[in-house]
Amino acid sequence: MKYIDEYRDIKLVKKVAKGIRAVMPPRQVNIMEVCGTHTQNFFRFGLDKMLPGNLRLIAGPGCPVCVSSQEYIDAAIALTRRKEVLILTFGDMLRIPGTLSTLENERARSGNIRVVYSPLESINVARANPDKSVVFLAVGFETTIPTIALTILAARKEKIFNLTFLCALKLITPAMEYLCRDKRLKLDGFLCPGHVSSIIGTRPYEFLVKKYRIGSCVAGFEPLDILEGIYLLMRQLAKNKPRVDNQYIRAVKKRGNHQAVKIINRVFQPANASWRGLGKIPKSGLMLKQEFLSFDASKRFVFKSVKHGAKIKKCLCGEVLKGLIRPNLCPLFARACTPDNPVGPCMVSHEGACNAYFKYCK
Repeated sequence: MKYIDEYRDIKLVKKVAKGIRAVMPPRQVNIMEVCGTHTQNFFRFGLDKMLPGNLRLIAGPGCPVCVSSQEYIDAAIALTRRKEVLILTFGDMLRIPGTLSTLENERARSGNIRVVYSPLESINVARANPDKSVVFLAVGFETTIPTIALTILAARKEKIFNLTFLCALKLITPAMEYLCRDKRLKLDGFLCPGHVSSIIGTRPYEFLVKKYRIGSCVAGFEPLDILEGIYLLMRQLAKNKPRVDNQYIRAVKKRGNHQAVKIINRVFQPANASWRGLGKIPKSGLMLKQEFLSFDASKRFVFKSVKHGAKIKKCLCGEVLKGLIRPNLCPLFARACTPDNPVGPCMVSHEGACNAYFKYCK
């Protein structure tokens, strides 16, 4: 299969792995892969077994489902209990634990939650249900934000006013800066997310070098992509010259997707955001601009107060999301917490670090 098999060629994979061993420093090296797909494929293809023991890859907060706050899930659950509301969501949001329940449990009770595959589906659903207040759970990073913005623009153009959006949109680079400031991690570099970078480009990562002297490399998701990205980072360390490398040149440009960024900026503006496990990070999220506030579910509905933040006993997803521990060090891992019965959000999504470790590292 063209453009897939080539990036899984075992001879080339072994060659690049050998190149990594040849150039990497003799000390402990800590690289954070920000994207959950990198985490999954790193273990899925057994790349961890090909690399030196002094190279540690740390799973970061690159899963939008995992970092959705309990407050957000609680707000969504509160909406499901209103008879006039119909909730639309991506499927991987259903089992994220809130303070007292999950969307999956609420769907079993009320049936007023539907799974969709694209935000644009919400327009047809709203049009077909004029007696309902349709709320789309807008969760995601820069990869999915443009389609959400397009949906809002289309809804306004078509005068669909029974559709609103409960937003928990996140920006990846402020979270990366937050992690740079945590001296406990001792990060030597970042393997940057290919999907997000196809939208924002490579320029937004330049602050890592200028401000923190930490290098980065945007990488694709196949075995050769990941290993070549690691090789480029090791070469930076060997030369003591941090920079922003782009391994994923077939999909990512320096300036990114100008049209997608323009659409995002047309509809949204930066805002402080709460990340599960990380807390509130300044300017790490997006909120609707003034002219689009009629589509903001948080403005249209009054939410009953919920006692938030009750930490799930013994769950260490917060420490996993910060990269402070490996998932298998959580006392619930593979015992009380499994993909079939997730206790914390990192076990829910296929991009979650705990989910990846459960599948490939037990």
